Amino acid sequence: MNRQAQAAVLFLVGGAVLHAGFTDLHLRYVKAGLRPLLLVAGIVLIVAAIATVWYELRPRATQENQPEREHHDQRSHAHREPRVSWLLVLPLLALILVAPPALGSYSAMRTGTALQQPWGFPTLSAGDPLRLSVADYAGRAVYDHGRSLGDRRIRVTGFITLDRNGAPYLTRMVLNCCAADAQPVKIGLSGQIPAVLHPDTWLEVTGTYTGKQTRDPVNDGAIPFIDVSQARPVPAPHNEYENWSS
Repeated sequence: MNRQAQAAVLFLVGGAVLHAGFTDLHLRYVKAGLRPLLLVAGIVLIVAAIATVWYELRPRATQENQPEREHHDQRSHAHREPRVSWLLVLPLLALILVAPPALGSYSAMRTGTALQQPWGFPTLSAGDPLRLSVADYAGRAVYDHGRSLGDRRIRVTGFITLDRNGAPYLTRMVLNCCAADAQPVKIGLSGQIPAVLHPDTWLEVTGTYTGKQTRDPVNDGAIPFIDVSQARPVPAPHNEYENWSS
């Protein structure tokens, strides 16, 4: 691939990165906090593409003053690049035109719960019910034994996963950096849960802390439960991933 083609690919990559950064597409690849870095990377790639074209055209302007014979010799030594190299553009078009789905129940039930012990348990805000992330509730339920939760009504949202016995879990995929390192955190459901639940259905659950726990059959990690008083299906959220810091 010659320099002009390289510049075109750089420009397309930069444009794709900017497109992902300016839209919600980036949420399918990285956590929201990395959006500024994506925008900077896209701008750098586009500038590099423009610089590549500029440096490629400068020698050609100089060559116009050289004898025609020298031009002929230079052309005779030029190598024709294979057209198949342009297939590198196809993944870029896929990035722009096709948004990959977020990881769901298939990945979650083949990966053990990745619950991590928090650095601490900040005081919870007011509100009834109190909205928490799946990771925050699970961390407080397992490592704080529910002391910071007390009897407060908690509201959490996640997608349904079912184990081999059909037991339902409320699950979210949690990111450290990007979708490549996404791992599930699971909450067991007890109490007033719907009679029929399908994998990947998004559910908003309201309930209270219960000391009941189970072990994940994949990695023996702790899975806390929530005693459900109300559950209703909801659309998938704007950002289907959670962050450990959320």
